[in-house]
Parts: sequence; C-alpha cells; structure tokens
Amino acid sequence: MAETITRRAYLLAAIRAAGRPVRTGDAERLLAASPWSCHRNTARKDLRGLARAGHLAVIVDVDDRHTYILPTRTGDL
Repeated sequence: MAETITRRAYLLAAIRAAGRPVRTGDAERLLAASPWSCHRNTARKDLRGLARAGHLAVIVDVDDRHTYILPTRTGDL
C-alpha cells in the first residue's frame, strides 16, 4: 500500500528541497504543484501549523512580514 502524504508534509518536503527561507507567496507557489488546491490563506495556515509543530522557525521583520526557515534541528512529521 502506498504511503499517503498530507498537504503539510508535502509543503515541508518542498521547503526542505528548496533549501531557502519562504514566505506565504512562496508556499502558495510550492503547493500549486501539489495535488491539493491551495490559496494564500491555506498556505499561511500551513506555515503557521508547521512552525507551531517545530518544523519551521519564524522570523518577523519590522513591517510584520513573516519569513519561515528550517530550524537547526529538523523533526519528522
């Protein structure tokens, strides 16, 4: 039986493969290549969820823009 992957797991794998910080627009583009439909709010929620779970770290700049990076210690979903 094939292993099923969630939208968030797909996004995390795509972020790891990209190897660079991402913002909401970047996540939206990464998810556009996935089997799930994705809009900006969905990408934003997925990034926040991955950060809450410890898979991503968030950097907030002075204009309140969020950039997500891979932490030094990565976990599995």
